[in-house]
Amino acid sequence: MTKKIDKTEMGWNLDNSYASLPDKFYTSMNLNAVSSPKLAILNHPLADTLGLDAEALESEDGVAMLAGNRIPEGGKPIAEAYAGHQFGHLTMLGDGRALLLGEQLTPHGDRFDIQLKGSGRTPYSRGGDGRAALGPMLREYIISEAMHALGIPTTRSLAVVSTGETIRREAGFLPGAVLTRVAASHLRVGTFQYAAGAGSIDDVQALADYALDRHFPDIDTTDPDRYLKLFQEVAKRQASLIAKWQLVGFIHGVMNTDNMAISGETIDYGPCAFMDVYNPKTVFSSIDAQGRYAYNNQPLIGGWNLARFVETLLPLLHDDPEEAVKIAQAQLTIYTEQFHTNWHAGMRAKLGLFTEEAEDEALVDELLKIMHKQEADYTNTFVALTFGQLKGGKLFEAPEFLDWHERWQERLKHQHHSKEEVLQLMKNSNPAAIPRNHRVEAALDAGVKGDYTVLERLLAALSNPYAHTPEQAEYAAPPESDNGFYQTFCGT
Repeated sequence: MTKKIDKTEMGWNLDNSYASLPDKFYTSMNLNAVSSPKLAILNHPLADTLGLDAEALESEDGVAMLAGNRIPEGGKPIAEAYAGHQFGHLTMLGDGRALLLGEQLTPHGDRFDIQLKGSGRTPYSRGGDGRAALGPMLREYIISEAMHALGIPTTRSLAVVSTGETIRREAGFLPGAVLTRVAASHLRVGTFQYAAGAGSIDDVQALADYALDRHFPDIDTTDPDRYLKLFQEVAKRQASLIAKWQLVGFIHGVMNTDNMAISGETIDYGPCAFMDVYNPKTVFSSIDAQGRYAYNNQPLIGGWNLARFVETLLPLLHDDPEEAVKIAQAQLTIYTEQFHTNWHAGMRAKLGLFTEEAEDEALVDELLKIMHKQEADYTNTFVALTFGQLKGGKLFEAPEFLDWHERWQERLKHQHHSKEEVLQLMKNSNPAAIPRNHRVEAALDAGVKGDYTVLERLLAALSNPYAHTPEQAEYAAPPESDNGFYQTFCGT
């Protein structure tokens, strides 16, 4: 029998509302213990936010829980079922290497899923071993925490625990690990697809009611248009989220429908990365040979995924199928408009523009075209514009850039804001440091060998990306030698 830990020792206050759904949505699980768990990294600020005692989590019992060897009091481990369009093809899926321990109720009244990733086989593993490698779990920790610091909605990482075991992958035998992921929930577009495909209209309605209660409590549960409003709110959050990705040069890499969270958080950090050189066709994922999830395609895929979501809701939108489709199509058009509104507002802020004028869209588009042509660093270009440090690099010497810069300066004169106000807006909109690929790889290489100091220094530099401190300068530098090829991988 699995030993349980007294929740008062660590601050656990777990609920299990997801388990109130029909049991087809999940499978209750036993734990798959690992041999020699050892804490790699613990997120102390996040632990505090959750109402957890970080020191207690670092104890032997705490690490055992984070490794999936013991259940905290109130926990009810389950693996969630869901489906997903993977590169356009619908597949029945589920948590193949993850367990939801429960939902932590924080001292501030918030509710967060506590999930172990890499915790072992489940009925949804599809032949996999259910485990995870240390390197990819550290990668998720770094990128998710960097996204949080950038102000982008995201799941977060509470801890990574090495397991003392090795797992076999294409690259050979790798050290194993378990990540503790914290999420507003793990409800996905794919969860609704599963309900529609493997269940009934009643199951879809039960899931929709759960989503409304958990994420959109301001929507009246007696409102006859509540399911339309559910879709509207999900689409609104996705339009905002994906615009934020684009503004910092983030490429998710695998925008399957099972990786779109109803909450509006970024979820599942697999083959993700940030651009160095600006190229709208940038792809990092080793399996995305056709560029389906390239940087410039992300807004389009967001709309495609939402179309799959609203398809599951059609019976709840209107009794007449044709009328339901008309309603859905109109809402998808609104998503596109919302994305462009968010993105252009963000780009104006990056250029210090407080007001909106008709010429702004062309001004932004022209700058990006010049950056692409001159192979300019995306992040550093906007930082250079922020501080007027336009020296070095072929971009700032190009005649077309000099012409653009003159027009931009004239545009700034159209608004009644001081230079100090413009500078502050741009500083708050253009990060000094992002998790650059070569820095992430260096941290992972050291971490896998047991040295976490490189990772800790990187996390410190990324913790306040808009501070623009001297200490961040080395983390802002692109790689010394870059052949333009960088690849990330799924399933590790």
